[in-house]
Amino acid sequence: MKVAISIGGSAPVDIMSQIEFAICADEMGVDTVWSAEGWGEDAVTSLTFLAARTKRIKLGAGIMQISARAPTMTAMTARAISNLSVGRFLLGLGVSGPQVVEGLHSVRYNQPLTRLRENVEIIRQTFSGTKVAYQGKHYQIPLDNSEGKSIRVQKPMYSIPIYLATISPRALEYTGRVADGWLGASFSPDFSDAHFEHIRRGAEAAGRKFEDIEIHVPCSIAIDDDWTASIEKRRSEVAFSLGAMGSKKTNFYNDAYARAGFGEEASRVQSHWIQGRHEEAVSNVTDAMVTKFSAIGDKREVQARLQCYKNAGVDVLVLRFLTDDNSSRVTMLEQVLEMTADLV
Repeated sequence: MKVAISIGGSAPVDIMSQIEFAICADEMGVDTVWSAEGWGEDAVTSLTFLAARTKRIKLGAGIMQISARAPTMTAMTARAISNLSVGRFLLGLGVSGPQVVEGLHSVRYNQPLTRLRENVEIIRQTFSGTKVAYQGKHYQIPLDNSEGKSIRVQKPMYSIPIYLATISPRALEYTGRVADGWLGASFSPDFSDAHFEHIRRGAEAAGRKFEDIEIHVPCSIAIDDDWTASIEKRRSEVAFSLGAMGSKKTNFYNDAYARAGFGEEASRVQSHWIQGRHEEAVSNVTDAMVTKFSAIGDKREVQARLQCYKNAGVDVLVLRFLTDDNSSRVTMLEQVLEMTADLV
């Protein structure tokens, strides 16, 4: 099992501190750095900077929100970073959620899976170097009844794999049918079939193997003999994702916890959060809703947890360190790299 790290995201972050950590990770042999996109930094700019400052680490956009840009522009941006990084770029795509899509990008959040499918098809057509011509429900290229014409975009110099960040069963099946890799969320190795069953079904329907899809999953991590503070920090983050990362009607993180057997608990957390009772929401996140979806504890406990991720079929573990201190991050990263080398 390989190791990756993530930078960026929705919470306030010191992006330059995270950039320096990513440069250290490159020197330490980490496989991939994924750059998140929320309502802070975009996913791309930091990776462009890192392309010039790193030599080996893969650079993943995790994710470029499909509602925030035209699919042809996504393809051209991916081509540019791939060429600049000499083929190290991984294109992660996702639909985000209605609060961000409609509240920030001014795009209706309707038929998200159809929009995702059309994006993937247009992007791959753009990568092919042929003139782009597409007629879908949401995208018409060239635009109907316009002065536009089909235009050819230069092929990338290197192959650009597409990773899909999906959570709902239908979207997971689509991932299995067409994606090069999967970017997980709300994933627990103890309930891996809540996701993998659907990816496997989609892969088999398309004549593929589950192993054809590279599996990247997130893991919040803290290595400490006294890990109470890390549990509490992660408890607050789980409450935020279940209560705020989506609407009452549409919250894929909440749905994922429900499929893992935490439906009643997730529903209570969401209800308290939506009503503005945030402290009650946090207090309703059980210890299991934290520990089953992370690796927190002393060295022995964390190593055992990493073995669970490997046994579940995870290819790349995307670490999110429950500390903002770079020195502590580097120390923990060194420990994790040693631990993963010893996994069986």
